[in-house]
Amino acid sequence: MTEQSRYDELVSRITQANIDYHRDDAPTISDADYDAMRGELARLLDARPDLASGDGSPLDKVGGPLAEGFGRITHALPMLSLANAFDTVDVTEFVASVGAEQDILAEPKIDGLALSLRYVNGLLVHAATRGDGAVGEDVTLNAREITDIPQKLPSWAPDLIEVRGEVYMSHAVFADLNADAAAGKGRAFANPRNAAAGSMRQLDPSITRARSLSFFAYGWGEVESSLSETQFGAMKLIEMLGFKVNPLLKICKGAADLDAHYQVIQQARAGLGYDIDGVVYKVDDLAVQERLGFRSTTPRWAVAHKFPAEKAWTRLEAIEIQVGRTGALSPVARLQPVTVGGVLVSNATLHNLDYIRGRSSDGSEIRGGVDLREGDWVEIYRAGDVIPKVGAVDITKRPGTSRAYEFPDRCPSCGALAITDKSVTYCSGGLTCPDQIVERLKHLVSKPALDIDGMGAEAVIELCEAGLISEPADIFRLKDSLGVDGLAAREGWGVQSAARLLTSIEAARTRPLSRVICALGIRRVGQNTARDLANAFLTWERFAGVMEGLCLDHSLAGIRVAKAMAASGASAQKMETEAWSIVARETIGVEGIGPEAARYLALAFSRKGDLSRIEALASEMTVTAMEAPKTVGAVAGMTIVFTGGLERIGRNEVKEIAERHGAKASGSVSAKTSLVVAGPGAGSKLAKARDLGIRVISEQEFFDLIES
Repeated sequence: MTEQSRYDELVSRITQANIDYHRDDAPTISDADYDAMRGELARLLDARPDLASGDGSPLDKVGGPLAEGFGRITHALPMLSLANAFDTVDVTEFVASVGAEQDILAEPKIDGLALSLRYVNGLLVHAATRGDGAVGEDVTLNAREITDIPQKLPSWAPDLIEVRGEVYMSHAVFADLNADAAAGKGRAFANPRNAAAGSMRQLDPSITRARSLSFFAYGWGEVESSLSETQFGAMKLIEMLGFKVNPLLKICKGAADLDAHYQVIQQARAGLGYDIDGVVYKVDDLAVQERLGFRSTTPRWAVAHKFPAEKAWTRLEAIEIQVGRTGALSPVARLQPVTVGGVLVSNATLHNLDYIRGRSSDGSEIRGGVDLREGDWVEIYRAGDVIPKVGAVDITKRPGTSRAYEFPDRCPSCGALAITDKSVTYCSGGLTCPDQIVERLKHLVSKPALDIDGMGAEAVIELCEAGLISEPADIFRLKDSLGVDGLAAREGWGVQSAARLLTSIEAARTRPLSRVICALGIRRVGQNTARDLANAFLTWERFAGVMEGLCLDHSLAGIRVAKAMAASGASAQKMETEAWSIVARETIGVEGIGPEAARYLALAFSRKGDLSRIEALASEMTVTAMEAPKTVGAVAGMTIVFTGGLERIGRNEVKEIAERHGAKASGSVSAKTSLVVAGPGAGSKLAKARDLGIRVISEQEFFDLIES
């Protein structure tokens, strides 16, 4: 890629990110990714200033385009953004640039929507968002609905003053808002910042009022007379005018002092009850501010020291056990809510007992061997969109009453014995366990399985709690047990939605063998393994017959293994694994089906409770046979990877088509890959295919190939 092409790509992506964040209140990338793109663009322009077009680059602009439906207000003084500091080196450079002898005011950087409030003769005359820095949206009516914003100032206030600050939403209000959204009463938001900005851009002020927004003042724009000789003094005066000013403001001197207060604020972050994403440093002496002046979009006398985008400290309030679809008992950390990487986090995975004890699966130490306990002060981190995890523990803040966590030896849902297999503990209750039933049913109706449209996780939970479904077959009995009228009478349902769901359920009675095997939710049997089994056995009858004979075959294999390995002193676990390997190889005989999958298939078909439910499900369905994969054809014997967006057909369906034509569908590109089918948005897999010299074709070319 040429430097000009990279410049154009960065400009396009940054411009779109500004629109998503500033105008639409729906960012599609993290702050860290955005900052990284701006940094790369700045470095590129430093080396090649000729790359910039006549319109300049996004680095020369503030904010984003204005939203439709609002009047425009031109700011008397521009509302600029702030330069960023990401580490102590950046902070030290900032201090040196303004003068090491200067007092510097440090305050939390509120993660909300910037607002300018103009008062004339003590009355609020208009409120405007930052907009593009020069012109903002007129949100005066909405600002009047925020109780933190005074409608009238004291009689001694300047005749003209613009107070600037940040509109934000507290964590408590945000939680209530999204709880309402989950109940079908409005839109859900990813984080409080988006919710606050979206609430301010409502054409109906009553919606803004209902959202209970808050406001912190951080500065001023046009003002009739000087407020003070210092930033701190001016903010205290603004506080006396009736505005909330953040209580964590502090005068610091030097980089070390700033860093110490930065650490204090970062540690306090989780307990504030609202989002902050860094600490702002401003030269306190207003005369020095004036002398230092401004760059094109930022003041030279201020900088925002950003928090690490994907990390935050908070309190581990409790450790709870969740029972998953396969019966795994998964410990989950319940956290004091804190925003990490742009998402408000209140839960984090704790993996298993070893992880809680500070050990990895191979016995080595993690977190320096420090265990996790309820009440601990912990670091939370995210990487991309993965589930948040617990990192370090601040042992100095551990409560004196804390106790080591004891993992349950019984399933908290059904009370069945909990069995530990390697590092994972499982409920032995199978489909008699209520929590497993709910998770299995969620999986059964999902798109990769039976794909029952209109029956999402919430519907499954509701019907289970009402006692209307308690096993897979019950879903197909809803038409008789409840009917359209009975379902429509339930809260949140209507005649049309009830009818659509029951129609979708009837359509799901007929599904291919691969989907049905996947729908069973057996551990180690996902989509790919289900397709392998289906392509090998072709019909439900053949598949079920072999599965029911697995346990006997395992017993016979176990005897053979025991005799063969007795003299070697092999462990019981090794003997067990070898026995299941024989069963996988000789009884199932399907490539890719190993001892683990064989073992869990046998378990599902040997427990009476599970088997009866599997048989009941099969009796309600027409399980269509698989077509024997072709051994000749354009793609027979190929390993194909599908990547990017597919426009003609779904990903699962196209994989099934490829396998019917004798190909193997893989999820990753390697030297063994024969062909890559790339659609719009293809990324790393496409790049790797090109690096390896693998043939790449479009979706249409793939269908032309198999139809030729």
